[in-house]
Amino acid sequence: MRSLNSAESGTVMKIDETDRKILVELQTDAAQSLDDIARKVGSSKTPVWNRIRKMREAGIVGAQTVRLDADALGFEACFFVLIRTSEHEADWQRAFLKALQDRPEVQEAHRLAGDIDYILKVRVKNARAYDAFYQALIAEVRVHNVTALLSMEEIKSTTALPL
Repeated sequence: MRSLNSAESGTVMKIDETDRKILVELQTDAAQSLDDIARKVGSSKTPVWNRIRKMREAGIVGAQTVRLDADALGFEACFFVLIRTSEHEADWQRAFLKALQDRPEVQEAHRLAGDIDYILKVRVKNARAYDAFYQALIAEVRVHNVTALLSMEEIKSTTALPL
């Protein structure tokens, strides 16, 4: 049994092998029925529901969403945007964070250690749409250097954790 400290709730929850199996099933397909999950993990419906509820309350299980096919919806261009900035004041950081949160094209944003300050994963329909995103971003916040890398092919993409 392993204890997990939830960053959201601050609580510590011990998860066992059954919890881990439930989490694997939820990561595979959260829309499957409780009966199906219970059968796959070797339990019954009520105990599985109670375990999922406890993991939600502990912040281990978050919101359930649907993964959409970006290409099928016309979002064929994925850019990784490397940002260097000479600005590190709290006001600039707040403005930058707001600019990223206000733009649905930004799927991920990470603050990095090293030569690059931030990396963004930006999904858009084409290069022209990326340029519009870029122009809007630099009009709102000052950055020192921006490098955009176009992904030629997505080789692997998952949200599943290696439980």
